[in-house]
Amino acid sequence: MEFLNITAPFPLENGASLAELKIAYTTYGRLSPEQDNVVWICHALTANSEAEEWWPGLAGKGKLLDPEHYFIVCANILGSCYGSTYPRSADPATGQPYGRDFPLITIRDMVRAHQLLQAHLGVERIRLAIGGSMGGQQVLEWAVMDSGLFENICILASNARHSPWGIAFNEAQRMAIEADPTLYEDSEDAGSRGLEAARAIAMLSYRNYRTYKMSQMEKEPDKLDDFRASSYQRYQGYKLQKRFDVLSYLSLSKAMDSHDLGRGRGSQQEALARISANALVIGIQSDILFPVEEQAFIANHIPRARLELIDSIYGHDGFLIESEAIGRLVRPFLEGKTNLNGHAKYTFRERKKNGFGYLVKPPLPGTERF
Repeated sequence: MEFLNITAPFPLENGASLAELKIAYTTYGRLSPEQDNVVWICHALTANSEAEEWWPGLAGKGKLLDPEHYFIVCANILGSCYGSTYPRSADPATGQPYGRDFPLITIRDMVRAHQLLQAHLGVERIRLAIGGSMGGQQVLEWAVMDSGLFENICILASNARHSPWGIAFNEAQRMAIEADPTLYEDSEDAGSRGLEAARAIAMLSYRNYRTYKMSQMEKEPDKLDDFRASSYQRYQGYKLQKRFDVLSYLSLSKAMDSHDLGRGRGSQQEALARISANALVIGIQSDILFPVEEQAFIANHIPRARLELIDSIYGHDGFLIESEAIGRLVRPFLEGKTNLNGHAKYTFRERKKNGFGYLVKPPLPGTERF
């Protein structure tokens, strides 16, 4: 891991600014003389710049994103506790941690920090920018802000604007955190119980009914308490609490809520139409947090885009788990073998009675499904 320190003020979208900025980042491989081998990975909510650690099925030697062939960059997002400026960083004005005074960060602010790193590294072309969930939000925002930079983008399980459903999940998590009376205490475990509860809530959106039925069903028919699903929720909360900062979690969930490509650009459709890169958009059929209709919307409005759907029991977490299926889709796309011509529209047909629906994908003549 390396660090880029920016000593000039960093203005934020909401009108505030940070007096200085630190960006933690990791690179793998070497930049080719032609600069035609750059892959930029944008990470999701609680990940970090060490892409080979949290995406081991896709990034690493012998994998799809192999540092023997590509110059891979992953920057820790602004507001995260893994090396970049975040709520516990010292405010130069006071010498004390920002704490609850840390300003609101947006996805656009994160991308502007990426652009500073891009300039520092001397990167002028990016062969592929790839990200899932919140990482996909960053890739989309960046592709709108600087469309000519990218040859290809890959968006997994993400959206053009964060939904009321997603915001509601995030607010429920923040409510759990803020209900912890220790949140702003000066102690090592301040807010830890709130963060554990928040993660338990989040897990319900990352997976789904069938995931829990398959993995957490009781084997003892007469059990009355201490169920597997209960211990699983507590374990997931504890695991995150041990590795992540609660104030970062609050900040980053707010940043996710801010995501709206259409803000100041007329509409989301107009913003997506600005993207000139080839786009592969991947959805997870069982994803209840970022349902496939959101990926269809993205693919419908980027001029050169293709939508692919993956069957997975893992719901939203499928973008982290289904490496083999993702690799089968991304490899030919990265190698320029994916047919994006004759782009057809995808429609989401809503059932009138209950609002639920299904995606209809027209056939593309002359193309094959992966």
